[in-house]
Amino acid sequence: MPQSMTGFATAAIVVAPHQLAWEIRSVNHRFLDFSVRLPEELRHLEPRLRELLGTGISRGKVDGTLKIQPLAGASEKTELDADVLATLKALQARLREEFSEAAPLAVGELLRWPGLLREPQRAAEDLAESAVACFVTAAEALARARAREGERIAGLLEQRCAAIVDLLATVRPRLGAAQTLHREKLAERLDKLDVVLQPERLEQELALIVQRLDVTEEIDRIESHIGEIRTVLARPGPIGRRLDFLIQELNREANTFGSKVQDEELTRHAVDLKVLIEQMREQVQNLE
Repeated sequence: MPQSMTGFATAAIVVAPHQLAWEIRSVNHRFLDFSVRLPEELRHLEPRLRELLGTGISRGKVDGTLKIQPLAGASEKTELDADVLATLKALQARLREEFSEAAPLAVGELLRWPGLLREPQRAAEDLAESAVACFVTAAEALARARAREGERIAGLLEQRCAAIVDLLATVRPRLGAAQTLHREKLAERLDKLDVVLQPERLEQELALIVQRLDVTEEIDRIESHIGEIRTVLARPGPIGRRLDFLIQELNREANTFGSKVQDEELTRHAVDLKVLIEQMREQVQNLE
């Protein structure tokens, strides 16, 4: 089943007295581009997380954020670093010996001093393993979300495929009549020019002109591409690039079809065909 490159997932785990929560979102990208925001003490996990993500996702820009928050009701005491405080006291005493008029440090200035406040130490090893386990849960949820979106996109593509097949079924019976009408119009224009031509030569020229305007081959190739698209949609694994190529081929044939037809009704069908292909192109851009 196709996978979309668009998705969002969350996961949380409790490591008392904290709660770890992951948010992972992904959008379209040509390759796999993973960026993660982690607390400083867990930065070393990034390569491991990147490897874990790559086992289930091959394309997309993926952003992950880990938030660590205290549990409700849990108290975390911030302490003063005794060594830093002693150093500050010694520095202040020395300065006041040199500058007796100097004012003592205010409490606010002390609290802003780098390193004076010491946050409670987290059990880094426990947090690291819990963060990885929670990430795996979030990544699996992201993969499921991308699969659901991919299934929806596949359904939309199948609808467009069916619409194109129906459109071509309407076009084919019209081709013979359209060629005959175009041939008659050419013959009428030549008659108005009052030019005397050998009947055999005139017949040959008219046949060549009508042949150059024949779109049977283009219709056959469009049907072939539609069949291949349906086959690719049923394949497992990444299919976005293959489908993108097939859509380009579809668009090329549709452009040729539109430039050749001289019949008003067929021209309208050519426009409808291009609209359907463009809708497919937009959807395919979302597939992995």
